[in-house]
Amino acid sequence: MGYDILAVNPGSTSTKIAVFRDREELFREEIEHDAIFLDSHQEIKEQFPLRRDMVLTCLKKNLYKVERLSAVVGRGGLLPPVKAGGYTVNQAMKDRILEGPISPHASNMGALIADAVAAPLGIPAYIYDAVSSDEFMEISRITGIPEVVRQSFCHVLNSKAMARRAAEEAGKSYGEMNFLVAHMGGGISFSAHRNGKIVDALSDDGGAFSPQRSGSVPIIYIVDMCYSGKYTKAELMRKIRGDGGLKAYLGTYDCREIEEMIRRGNQKAELLYEAQAYQVAKGIGQLAPALKGNVDAIILTGAMAHSKMLTDWIMDYIKFLGPVRIMPGEMELEALAYGALRILQGREKAHIYQDELYQ
Repeated sequence: MGYDILAVNPGSTSTKIAVFRDREELFREEIEHDAIFLDSHQEIKEQFPLRRDMVLTCLKKNLYKVERLSAVVGRGGLLPPVKAGGYTVNQAMKDRILEGPISPHASNMGALIADAVAAPLGIPAYIYDAVSSDEFMEISRITGIPEVVRQSFCHVLNSKAMARRAAEEAGKSYGEMNFLVAHMGGGISFSAHRNGKIVDALSDDGGAFSPQRSGSVPIIYIVDMCYSGKYTKAELMRKIRGDGGLKAYLGTYDCREIEEMIRRGNQKAELLYEAQAYQVAKGIGQLAPALKGNVDAIILTGAMAHSKMLTDWIMDYIKFLGPVRIMPGEMELEALAYGALRILQGREKAHIYQDELYQ
């Protein structure tokens, strides 16, 4: 009969869900949330009940009987650093999410929604490949400031999913191959995958600028801005995330609009768009030493990988490093469901969260 799995991916303005029977998708929905409600209910505790109820209503709308489910899996949020792979949602995890301290992010609700649906059915609830999954080499953690230790923070879920897919298409396992992955969306992150682990990464504030984010900026300038008296902390954070990158230069973060500007002869837009491609190439090159030249493939993924203009520029800069795979979009719901399936089939074991690093 197979396993029925509900995958739940809460985002800032919507919650995406899908039901899979083994690897076959039965249906998916994107549940949009009212902006006024979100603005007036910014805390996880306030949003969670509504999002949970809307997920259950969506299942009923699709005439799906929840009693058929074998497991529910939610997006893993910004917990303290955890292992990659699956975790069973338990009380310790829920307490951390609800009581903190934890960085605020909609993905934190993935575990809560998964548990709320699964618990009355007596089936397991999981998270998989959380944003804070950390498999770094020790050498990757060192910075020039002893008080600051680097931790993994990248688009783990989709980056690993695309790497697994590339390995599968090559007739090998993920653990047998090495990849450099650039996830290009509202933020851009990079990861070096060696034998099934992300051994180093550049977060969205450590590499290329993106449509809405500043990326890495020389730190001396940032210190000067912090002490200039011109900006509040919130204003500077908006320059880094939200109002930075292409939006700061061109007034738009819609790459379709920017490409239309270029087609109409806007040289500034062309320079900036290629600069973004160049910085993506530099981010990939920066992580290449982690694999010591043993690169099976370079993967360009995320929404911006749909842009042939952008990917052509990037490929021109990086093709000397290894073969390039263009894998546009994201398969986060698939990644969640397939991860849960591997656990249910006994091919992976779910970790137990104990609110301590790597327990």
